[in-house]
Amino acid sequence: MINVTIANFEAEVIEASHHTPVLVDFWAPWCGPCKVIGPLLEKVEAAYAGRFKLVKIDSDQEQQLAAAFGIRSIPTCVLLMNGQPVDGFMGALPEGQIKEFLDKHLPPADELEAMAEEEDAQEAIADDDLEGALEKRQEAVKTDPDNDDARFDLVKLLLELGLDDDAKVAFAPVIAKAAGVRRLDSLRRWMAARDAHAEVVDPQARAAELQAAIATNKRDFESRFALAQLLMAHGEWVPAMDELLEILMRDKAWSEDLARKTFIAILDIIEPPKPKVAEGQVPPEDPTVATYRRRLSSVVLS
Repeated sequence: MINVTIANFEAEVIEASHHTPVLVDFWAPWCGPCKVIGPLLEKVEAAYAGRFKLVKIDSDQEQQLAAAFGIRSIPTCVLLMNGQPVDGFMGALPEGQIKEFLDKHLPPADELEAMAEEEDAQEAIADDDLEGALEKRQEAVKTDPDNDDARFDLVKLLLELGLDDDAKVAFAPVIAKAAGVRRLDSLRRWMAARDAHAEVVDPQARAAELQAAIATNKRDFESRFALAQLLMAHGEWVPAMDELLEILMRDKAWSEDLARKTFIAILDIIEPPKPKVAEGQVPPEDPTVATYRRRLSSVVLS
């Protein structure tokens, strides 16, 4: 529990809420019900073990903050997430009702832990600490083996590091359901592309060979798809999508929709993690992903 003033409000409440939900308890020393709910809030904070952060604001001493939140009676509690108030309650609620209020908004403990691991992994990647990022993602999967997003992030990083055998081991537990979970299916298609071209000694020579075949016959879809897979295997995503679009513009349903499904797989793989935004707002989309998603829609719907 932290006592907040106007001086530390931005750091302790607004900034902190972008990482962990913050419950603000507006109180005053003379308020009887405040003395009842205060210890309950501290007890719940300890029991929730980091799932939210509790701060207290003396509404008499910090009238500017109380006015900003429209506080008319105390105790009043306001929950902030991603820098914005999302809900609140007035009065000295019993412990059970406080927990019900929190559980409506807070992610489950295992999901929160996985989210924290992924945030740490992203920070490690930004710091070029790939080994640290890998450890964080492995821990996230270990903590919650059924979290498909955590497994996607782990397998993706292993493939990016060229650890294909480790990626296949990490992917093995979800093979059976991959066809029904799009992001997992996208990883499967990426691994298939890498396997298909694992023994190509000279990728540039192979690419030139495929391009020559395509120049002879624009409808040589097998060569176009092989080229797209070769580019995909080596992380050349935009040229790969361009080849797949060439197929789709000529035959949308070629080979049981293979080009479209592979195109979507690439979009899943290259899409960066969504940044946190205030509730109700839409996070900005990656420019490349947005552009090629529009191109796909334009071709498929034309």
